[in-house]
Amino acid sequence: GPCTECSCSSGKDPDKDPSHSKKKENADRLCVPKIFFGTRTHKQITQISRELKRTAYSCVPMTILSSRDYTCIHPLVSNSSNRNEMCVELLEGKHGKSCSYYHGVHKLSEHHALQTAPRVYQAWDIEDLVSLGRKLRACPYFAARELMVGADIVFCPYNYLLDPQIRDSMDINLKDQVVILDEAHNIEDCARESVSYGVTESQLRAAREELDVMVSNSIRQKHHEPLRAVCCSLI
Repeated sequence: GPCTECSCSSGKDPDKDPSHSKKKENADRLCVPKIFFGTRTHKQITQISRELKRTAYSCVPMTILSSRDYTCIHPLVSNSSNRNEMCVELLEGKHGKSCSYYHGVHKLSEHHALQTAPRVYQAWDIEDLVSLGRKLRACPYFAARELMVGADIVFCPYNYLLDPQIRDSMDINLKDQVVILDEAHNIEDCARESVSYGVTESQLRAAREELDVMVSNSIRQKHHEPLRAVCCSLI
């Protein structure tokens, strides 16, 4: 449909403006919404991308957003218990080292295997991306995020669309986009999970002890006293 922000709806006579066709092409590209397809689990994305491959739309540019648990191939980070934290530390060069896989990310996002011929794409799933990433020594996690820019369809778990923190960290903007939620009856649970947090009694006790120390040493007392009161009441 017509898009108000486009130069194509500005009412100019196209024949009088030689740059019009170029402008129109760019404007049209800005107007086309992406389709965000949310599923409950990563496994379901694999099934859906397999189905996409069998349709007439298997050549549509796509990407799959998933966590580092599925897409990190760095030998140390992928085996650590907190992949996110370790990845960020590496990229910040905290220990004088960086991640060579991250620096090779363009090799993967621009690789022809994601395109069967120039500008002809083919549906793929996370495993395809990861095995290609291993071959090229390039990071599948960041490649998938880069591919989002040119993708017409973006597959991801629900919480990437529902959880504002994940949306921000993934640079997902849903304004004027198409959102499809598979098995949407699971949304309530997912929304509840994204704003819930589990904490054990021993963690609460440890927190209270630390807060006791802060308060007794007059360290930002007015902030720490109410927190200590919350810990005590929960315990």
